Amino acid sequence: MGDDSEWMKLPVDQKCEHKLWKARLSGYEEALKIFQKIKDEKSPEWSKFLGLIKKFVTDSNAVVQLKGLEAALVYVENAHVAGKTTGEVVSGVVSKVFNQPKAKAKELGIEICLMYIEIEKAEAVQEELLKGLDNKNPKIVVACIETLRKALSEFGSKIILLKPIIKVLPKLFESREKAVRDEAKLIAVEIYRWIRDALRPPLQNINSVQLKELEEEWVKLPTGTPKPSRFLRSQQELEAKLEQQQSAGGDAEGGGDDGDEVPQIDAYELLEAVEILSKLPKDFYDKIEAKKWQERKEALEAVEVLVKNPKLEAGDYADLVKALKKVVGKDTNVMLVALAAKCLTGLAVGLRKKFGQYAGHVVPTILEKFKEKKPQVVQALQEAIDAIFLTTTLQNISEDVLAVMDNKNPTIKQQTSLFIARSFRHCTASTLPKSLLKPFCAALLKHINDSAPEVRDAAFEALGTALKVVGEKAVNPFLADVDKLKLDKIKECSEKVELVHGKKAGLAADKKDFKPAAGRTATSGAAGDKDTKDISAPKPGPLKKAPATKAGGPPKKGKPAAPGGAGSTGTKNKKGLETKEIVEPELSVEVCEEKASAVLPATCIQLLDSSNWKERLACMEEFQKAVELMDRTEMPCQALVRMLAKKPGWKETNFQVMQMKLHIVALIAQKGNFSKTSAQIVLDGLVDKIGDVKCGNNAKEAMTAIAEACMLPWTAEQVMSMAFSQKNPKNQSETLNWLSNAIKEFGFSGLNVKAFISNVKTALAATNPAVRTSAITLLGVMYLYVGPSLRMFFEDEKPALLSQIDAEFEKMQGQSPPAPTRGISKHSISGTDEGEDGDEPDEVGTDVVDLLPRTEISDKITSELVSKIGDKNWKIRKEGLDEVAAIINEAKFIQPNIGELPTALKGRLNDSNKILVQQTLNILQQLAVAMGPNIKQHVKNLGIPIITVLGDSKNNVRAAALATVNAWAEQTGMKEWLEGEDLSEELKKENPFLRQELLGWLAEKLPTLRSTPTDLILCVPHLYSCLEDRNGDVRKKAQDALPFFMMHLGYEKMAKATGKLKPTSKDQVLAMLEKAKANMPAKPAASAKGTSKPMGGSAPAKFQPASAPVEDSVSSTVETKPDPKKAKALGVSSKTKSAQGKKVPSKTSLKEDEDKSGPIFIVVPNGKEQRMKDEKGLKVLKWNFTTPRDEYIEQLKTQMSSCVAKWLQDEMFHSDFQHHNKALAVMVDHLESEKEGVIGCLDLILKWLTLRFFDTNTSVLMKALEYLKLLFTLLSEEEYHLTENEASSFIPYLILKVGEPKDVIRKDVRAILNRMCLVYPASKMFPFIMEGTKSKNSKQRAECLEELGCLVESYGMNVCQPTPGKALKEIAIHIGDRDNAVRNAALNTIVTVYNVHGDQVFKLIGTLSEKDMSMLEERIKRSAKRPSAAPVKQMEEKPPRTQSVNSNANMLRKGPAEDMSSKLNQARSMSGHPEAAQMVRREFQLDLDEIENDNGTVRCEMPELVQHKLDDIFEPVLIPEPKIRAVSPHFDDMHSNTASTINFIISQVASGDINTSIQALTQIDEVLRQEDKAEAMSGHIDQFLIATFMQLRLIYNTHMADEKLEKDEIIKLYSCIIGNMISLFQIESLAREASTGVLKDLMHGLITLMLDSRIEDLEEGQQVIRSVNLLVVKVLEKSDQTNILSALLVLLQDSLLATASSPKFSELVMKCLWRMVRLLPDTINSINLDRILLDIHIFMKVFPKEKLKQCKSEFPIRTLKTLLHTLCKLKGPKILDHLTMIDNKNESELEAHLCRMMKHSMDQTGSKSEKETEKGASRIDEKSSKAKVNDFLAEIFKKIGSKENTKEGLAELYEYKKKYSDADIEPFLKNSSQFFQSYVERGLRVIEMEREGKGRLPASAGISPQTEVTCMPAPTSTVSSIGNTNGEEVGPSVYLERLKILRQRCGLDNTKQDERPPLTSLLSKPAVPPVASSTDMLHSKLSQLRESREQHQHSDLDSNQTHSSGTMTTSSSSTANIDDLKKRLERIKSSRK
Repeated sequence: MGDDSEWMKLPVDQKCEHKLWKARLSGYEEALKIFQKIKDEKSPEWSKFLGLIKKFVTDSNAVVQLKGLEAALVYVENAHVAGKTTGEVVSGVVSKVFNQPKAKAKELGIEICLMYIEIEKAEAVQEELLKGLDNKNPKIVVACIETLRKALSEFGSKIILLKPIIKVLPKLFESREKAVRDEAKLIAVEIYRWIRDALRPPLQNINSVQLKELEEEWVKLPTGTPKPSRFLRSQQELEAKLEQQQSAGGDAEGGGDDGDEVPQIDAYELLEAVEILSKLPKDFYDKIEAKKWQERKEALEAVEVLVKNPKLEAGDYADLVKALKKVVGKDTNVMLVALAAKCLTGLAVGLRKKFGQYAGHVVPTILEKFKEKKPQVVQALQEAIDAIFLTTTLQNISEDVLAVMDNKNPTIKQQTSLFIARSFRHCTASTLPKSLLKPFCAALLKHINDSAPEVRDAAFEALGTALKVVGEKAVNPFLADVDKLKLDKIKECSEKVELVHGKKAGLAADKKDFKPAAGRTATSGAAGDKDTKDISAPKPGPLKKAPATKAGGPPKKGKPAAPGGAGSTGTKNKKGLETKEIVEPELSVEVCEEKASAVLPATCIQLLDSSNWKERLACMEEFQKAVELMDRTEMPCQALVRMLAKKPGWKETNFQVMQMKLHIVALIAQKGNFSKTSAQIVLDGLVDKIGDVKCGNNAKEAMTAIAEACMLPWTAEQVMSMAFSQKNPKNQSETLNWLSNAIKEFGFSGLNVKAFISNVKTALAATNPAVRTSAITLLGVMYLYVGPSLRMFFEDEKPALLSQIDAEFEKMQGQSPPAPTRGISKHSISGTDEGEDGDEPDEVGTDVVDLLPRTEISDKITSELVSKIGDKNWKIRKEGLDEVAAIINEAKFIQPNIGELPTALKGRLNDSNKILVQQTLNILQQLAVAMGPNIKQHVKNLGIPIITVLGDSKNNVRAAALATVNAWAEQTGMKEWLEGEDLSEELKKENPFLRQELLGWLAEKLPTLRSTPTDLILCVPHLYSCLEDRNGDVRKKAQDALPFFMMHLGYEKMAKATGKLKPTSKDQVLAMLEKAKANMPAKPAASAKGTSKPMGGSAPAKFQPASAPVEDSVSSTVETKPDPKKAKALGVSSKTKSAQGKKVPSKTSLKEDEDKSGPIFIVVPNGKEQRMKDEKGLKVLKWNFTTPRDEYIEQLKTQMSSCVAKWLQDEMFHSDFQHHNKALAVMVDHLESEKEGVIGCLDLILKWLTLRFFDTNTSVLMKALEYLKLLFTLLSEEEYHLTENEASSFIPYLILKVGEPKDVIRKDVRAILNRMCLVYPASKMFPFIMEGTKSKNSKQRAECLEELGCLVESYGMNVCQPTPGKALKEIAIHIGDRDNAVRNAALNTIVTVYNVHGDQVFKLIGTLSEKDMSMLEERIKRSAKRPSAAPVKQMEEKPPRTQSVNSNANMLRKGPAEDMSSKLNQARSMSGHPEAAQMVRREFQLDLDEIENDNGTVRCEMPELVQHKLDDIFEPVLIPEPKIRAVSPHFDDMHSNTASTINFIISQVASGDINTSIQALTQIDEVLRQEDKAEAMSGHIDQFLIATFMQLRLIYNTHMADEKLEKDEIIKLYSCIIGNMISLFQIESLAREASTGVLKDLMHGLITLMLDSRIEDLEEGQQVIRSVNLLVVKVLEKSDQTNILSALLVLLQDSLLATASSPKFSELVMKCLWRMVRLLPDTINSINLDRILLDIHIFMKVFPKEKLKQCKSEFPIRTLKTLLHTLCKLKGPKILDHLTMIDNKNESELEAHLCRMMKHSMDQTGSKSEKETEKGASRIDEKSSKAKVNDFLAEIFKKIGSKENTKEGLAELYEYKKKYSDADIEPFLKNSSQFFQSYVERGLRVIEMEREGKGRLPASAGISPQTEVTCMPAPTSTVSSIGNTNGEEVGPSVYLERLKILRQRCGLDNTKQDERPPLTSLLSKPAVPPVASSTDMLHSKLSQLRESREQHQHSDLDSNQTHSSGTMTTSSSSTANIDDLKKRLERIKSSRK
């Protein structure tokens, strides 16, 4: 036993892992004991065993394993960490326990699985068990099924998901093993117990015997609802409560309520969706339109079969529905109508919610078809409409249904009412709000008085159903006028009604318990009411119990939800009053007198019409007393007011009597039951007196009293119409004033805006200014209630008036309407209970919008308009859209019925023409505003397609779509969008733009919602795939949106949804979920009032921790403990904190101790942007001060409150510095883990740190600087770029600290400044540091100057802002400073500049005092560095900078950067002169690879230009202001980096500085030459060409005229430009991108250059012109042929019009045109003839024939004719079809000309014999036949061949070629030797020189002669490399030899060669590319042929020579150079591989 003693000593956990089974057994036994002893579930002991539990259950020894299982069971039951082991342990149980022979092992295994389920891990367990079902061992399968069955039986179907189990059931039934089949049967019975018949459809295909057995078992099951017998931990208190209830003997009804929620599985959910659209018969749409009914029937039958599938896959069913709708509506055969209705039923049932979008189209058609009498048709239609109703909501189809209610046909009325009755049955009190009930009741009340009994009965049934659903209290107000008989009938019907959701809703409504339910809907919004009908039924149940379980006392009836407590009661009561309106018949004068005499003293009645005013006054006094004493019930109001109106009545002349009279009217109105009849008697008189100076106030008082009695809306309407029917302006203005006041007192509810608006318009047009002013005041008051939409009605007013109205509106902006004070108190008697306030405010809100008059525009949406919008021609489509926009504009507000418009507009949203898409989006935006909330019904068919547009690749289209979606959402709210699967379908599309825009939008909208439809969960899987999208932006947006999804769905649901992901993805997503959980915001509270009160019974429903899904509201109400972290996250947000604390007492203690574990920075989406906007808009103080004042600190505190943890903020703003240190320590700790948070709050953090710089405590300062160093390191790793705002509010304060006396601090600050350059451009840092040099602190001045020197040294002169000159002058001032350190620093900085720039510095500094100058010169001598060496050093210093940026990047990214630096160093060391460098500088490298590899933004440092020694040019005056600053590293994130880099470089091409331009061109050429990179230029071609011809103009106008500029520089620039263009136009795909306008300007520039006489005077000018010639040919051949032809025609037209233009210019343009004509036969098919003919038409319009004939030259007219002739010949008569773009072509001269030509060519068909020569070469001469030509040429060549006649022959050939420029001499040259060919060419050139002298352009060729016969084209680096003919390697010496020969020929001295810097690859002159074949030669002109010949000659004769490949240069100065280049080329090649 020796070894026994060994293991005995080991600790328990090690024993458990021991290899001896005994040791393990002992270990497990001890572990079991330990587990049973530990009382605290959070004890650290548990964690020790975390990794061992799997071993406990999978032990290889069966005995030991049993003990292990026991221990594991106890562990799982008690340890809080056990959940982490779920997956591995359960999978161990499945594979290693379930196959054990011992029953005990299996039992324990099952118990462990069930225990995991109890600790809330059901999903993971179920996943493992389902995997176990695929195991080959049947034992394991049986055990897994048994475990699932037990779990289901114990926990219920809510915890165990049935869908996955049901999916595998059929497979289990087919198993070969009987045991498996039996077990499957048992679980099927168990499932049936929970979901009943929903299980039948999925099992319909199993073996019939098995099915029969199942049926038998199913029948035996008890019918009661099953209840779970075991609960999750979180539900265990509920369990205890149930037991308590049962033991108390109470019925378990309370528990039954949750139980009711169990049947949540719907058979539909368990089915697989079937795709049917593709299975429709191919000819379905033709057949359905067929004339024969049999064919139509066939088509419908085919559909009927397909829609029988119980679940259909979502798709675009619009066309199918349209076809079926047409059959239902229009088909004459009733049998087919019934069949189509059945198909619609099938679709609705199979698609469910997805059919909702089509419901609106179909409902009216079906309802109107009820006119059919045949029972089977009626039945089919009923089924269809009922099925359709379930796919949508009553709200959505209410408009359509109400419209049909007015139909004259009784059957239609009857069936509609019955449909309404059936629909109501599906509703609950919450889904049938008052706003919806009101219009339905009104319509049904009309029907109960109908003449047809069936209509009446149907209406009674519908009203009875409504009564049953919402209770009498809600319906009674609408039934006020119904007599008792009918009322009884309604009640009788209501008793018979059976509701779909059981009786519950009805009961609740009748009992008083209904109130909490009302509160529930008020507080939690429409949380899923509509969508989850099965859940909505039991809602009142849990709520009944809510008050009991809370300490909150009685429920508050949802009061907090009403924004204006008093106000809503007021409006409520008015509603109550409306129903009890006092109706009084008009009485005759006699009756009135009688009634009055009964209540008034007799004297009083007699004196009423006395002629003595005193008597009348006395009479009035008595009258008043009598009225004051009268009782309300006895007061005969009408009689009394009639008495007052009796003569003299309102014509009373004495003001005292009149005042009294008016006062009495007010009294009667207040005290009696005053009716509208009475009011009508007095109002006229009151309006008449309202303008009276003395009585006006009394009149107003009386009116107000009447308004209170008869409701303001009615009174106001009466008063307004009376005031405006008379002429007295005083009365009018006072009436308006009274009304303004009254609206404020009574509120706006119920007012008829329409009537007012017309009266207000009348008032605004009044001549009297007082009336106008009053009207504007009234508008201001209305604006408070109606909002900005009011303005739309007055847009056509005069501008002056409009500006007054706007001013009034502006005054009102931001004010909220006052709470109504009147119209309340008196009627509280009307018995309306305030319990219904909850849903009142909503109604007021919608009222205001509904009051706006809406126009019906459906009649204007004609079918012509719709077809226009869908036309093939975009112009017509545009017209259609314009018309729609105009219709909507004109209508202002429209009704929701817009006919076929939605489908038409939907089609335009994916128009190929983006302009139309944008226009459509604008229309949809208009539509949303015009239609208001009614746009809801169009969300599915129009709103969702707008979301699809968010995926457009164009930025502006996406922006427009987003604006449109926002405009819609503003009107509709978010619910409509989130319902159904549409949104999730959009998110599913893998379009990065769509995804990022949509997620961004959701992230913005979701936080504002209080509840969302349950369908939001459908988006989650796609959200997860977005988290792993390839596109970084999509990932970021998905991460931003995550917390907001979680806020609505809860962490649990979200975590559950990860189940379907791959394991790796799952881990990543779960980690992100954890992170999001911490940042999850609280749901927005109901209203400001709501949050501040402690909530009563209804609160828990709203502030449920988000983890509890809606249906768990019971559990969360009872037990508010789940997930303490969650509560904390809610608590962090300061807004909800107070409410939180009060509601959940248990949490407050918890908060104190654990508070600090959460994140310290909360990411608020767009928080930073908002703060910047606020600062820009001066809403907050700008961060700018000498010492921080209190208001700055306060402001920062408020800004921080939303995004910094409360406890940290308290530390940060504590008065004691120790706390600041603590805060900094915490911030340092959290820096790495909370990068996003830090970046999100960076501006605030930096501002807070600036405050620390003003503290006197050194330790805080040191700590702050430490943190800053870490912070900027992190920012540079994250490749973050400081914003301007962050920089300007931080850098100046940091610079203050650079002058700190302590050395350490200064050092730290300098280190920080250094790091800052990585996140903020040095050029922008420069001005801040420059500002620091002006400080009074000499240390600061010295340090700043030194820092400036470092910046210049590292980044070159370009950092100096605003210009190097100004900056250096400022620095130089400090040379004379009194402080020695400052003087030294200034001198050192200038020396640094000198080292980079040489003597140029002195010019930049300007004049210095003698003393300063001598100090500077002395210092420069001492530094003794030669400028030439500087760049090398600089380049060596620089790579480390770039490296540090990429240090955190992967190797991939590092590669190119290192490569770069080594290349650069080589390049530098290779040459002595900086400007001779072979490589382009780092900043100018356009290294696409690096850009692409670098996923972040490329560090773009200040480009430092190569400084040429141009001393004689640099007069101070001439320093060009840097036009282009270095691009800030803050590139536009939307574009890829490449694009922005290219944009930057292109912008430099047009620079005024020649060197900048050359460098930019070099880089572009670099890109164009490499095929794999050239496409990066795509999309930038126009931009590049524009920059180029701008540069050409600049050279032509400015540089050439500049005496001081060396012309060599200009030639070099020209060479670059032309070389670049040639490279560009070699690449056809890029060349074709050039647009017409740009080509026109380019050709203009090139031709101008060819004609520039100043150029040819330069020695290399000829070469330039020759290259231009070649370029022009390239442009003509390679550009888009339509564009270039068009450009040339426009150019010709312009040049002929311009008087200043030289004839030479037009001539060259025409030559280009001729060349184009010659190319036509090959290109005709690619040309857009319509456009060309339009251009010719315009040309002929500007230059009619007569005008052209007057031209000096006949060339223009000939050119035009030739062009047209060629076109005619190639196209034939078809050409006349291409005149579509010409407006009135009949008047066009062009058409006539073409017709003539066609006619002519028809006549002369014979002359076709002159065939064109070989390939597209134009005919030589009409008359001379081919044979003649050949003889003639043969003769000439004979002469050239003979010695004597050589010269003569050459001259003849020259003449001949001049005459027939297109003659083909190739065949004669082809057979001759190479020598002979070049001899002929040289000879022709000599003759050309002699004859033309200096003549630039011989008529025959557009190419200039060379100055010297021998002059060779300079070596070039054109794109294609000319291969060596026999492929040998070529040594460098060959090139040197060739170079020498060339130099001698060109008269250059070879001795000077070494001093001349070699030209860089691009600066060598471009020449002709190798010509590929002889046929191609025919295309180019003779001299071009000649040049290419020489090239060939060299390649043939000198077979061991080859041109270098495109990236290398041929001419170079030393062997070393070329060898080096070769090596590099090899290196590049190998690295590429």
